[in-house]
Amino acid sequence: MSTFVLESDSFENGSTIPRKYGYKNGNSSPPLKISGVPENTQSLALIMDDPDAMGAVGKIWVHWVIWNIEPSTKEIKENSIPSGSIEGKTDFNEIGYGGPAPPDKEHTYIFKLYALDEKLNLKEGSTKNQVEEAMKNHILSETKLEGKYAP
Repeated sequence: MSTFVLESDSFENGSTIPRKYGYKNGNSSPPLKISGVPENTQSLALIMDDPDAMGAVGKIWVHWVIWNIEPSTKEIKENSIPSGSIEGKTDFNEIGYGGPAPPDKEHTYIFKLYALDEKLNLKEGSTKNQVEEAMKNHILSETKLEGKYAP
């Protein structure tokens, strides 16, 4: 059985996210590689957030929400989204990727990838909470990639 993995050619798990992926430094989404997608997966969903923002702004800051990614997807190219996938709203009140932008100190950013047993029936601009609610009882597996970013 293969292991469900999310990686990036731009940074190792737990290491520093390059500056160009920061919200104020180009705001390009990093390239991501996906492997080991479980059998019977109907779609993938990705949520990127910053739990360290809790101390600075009082909540987990949402940076990227994307769903209905085809399970055959092996990579998400830099600054793009896979054909047919849908993006949600970030806490920057924008649709699409919003890069790291820690207000105070180095933060850890978590890219969580979910293998789902169905496609989600949500409109573009849906929130992380709406996506998480729609995913309930449909998650076959999940994996994550973490990166650090300092102001």
